[in-house]
Amino acid sequence: MPFPLGEWIDAHDACRHNLGISGMRGTVGHPRPTDAAVSRADPEELRRALADRLGVEPGRVFLTPGASDANGRVLFFLARRTRRRAPRARVRYPEYPPLFDSARWAGFHLDGTREHRPATLALVSNPRNPEGDRWTEEELLEWSRRADHLLVDETFREFARAPSVHGLPRRGVWTTGSFTKYYAGDDLRVGFVVAPEEERDAFAEYHGLVADQLSEYSVAGALATLQDRRIRSEIERVIDRNRSAFRRAYLGRAPPVAPLFFDRSPRDGERCAYRAIRSSVLVCPGGFFGDATGVRVCLTRRSFPEDLRAYLRVRGPPLSD
Repeated sequence: MPFPLGEWIDAHDACRHNLGISGMRGTVGHPRPTDAAVSRADPEELRRALADRLGVEPGRVFLTPGASDANGRVLFFLARRTRRRAPRARVRYPEYPPLFDSARWAGFHLDGTREHRPATLALVSNPRNPEGDRWTEEELLEWSRRADHLLVDETFREFARAPSVHGLPRRGVWTTGSFTKYYAGDDLRVGFVVAPEEERDAFAEYHGLVADQLSEYSVAGALATLQDRRIRSEIERVIDRNRSAFRRAYLGRAPPVAPLFFDRSPRDGERCAYRAIRSSVLVCPGGFFGDATGVRVCLTRRSFPEDLRAYLRVRGPPLSD
């Protein structure tokens, strides 16, 4: 059963103007591995390829079926490792719901205040989902001040053409990623965790107990995708065009670094989203992300320029700020 945000997107998939999908599924296709590549698929080769791309030791990379699964494994691991009687997870809304909902299920008390009280964990997606912006190293260090660990979901990192933040100058930095957004690899079911050096042996023991091997098809497909320069150029071409359309529609405002943004102009996100649905335009209410004041709009479809015009007809012209 999908989570509520996924249910909303799937339930309204027939909308003529789809601004709800945050990945490239349906826009580009990743390379299909050959039967020979599937038969010789090696998870260790994929770990080495990811480690080389991320600039870390392969022993710090752990494969999972997706980013949400990767986040969940880190969260449950840290919830059991902490010595705090009531573990606290720091979260700033709006935020991607599986990130903070999984923390709650793992036993963390969610702290959404702006005060930096001591915490076991600081959570953040970077680039941010749904806001589309990227936090600097200084902002991440400030956000994680007085937190034992920092978990950064980097699912949209490739869109920002930015390096991973696993090398931040502090202990306890965890990063996660997947092939589902930038590479349109929903069917590949591949995600990964990069554990901090000081936790990798303990996490390896835990991961070995709870993880199944990825399918040979998924491993081979992920390797083929990493090696295919064509898909990256096609993705960049679509996203660059959509960013230009965003800039024109939003009166010269700089487009987000990730292909999504949080539009607060409607003020009441749920009412705006339902009004859009009646005009066959799909956007996602901000309430799913913990902030009901706006809607999430995604720039991932080839039809984005036309879809954005349809949304603005429903919502009204954007503000200049």
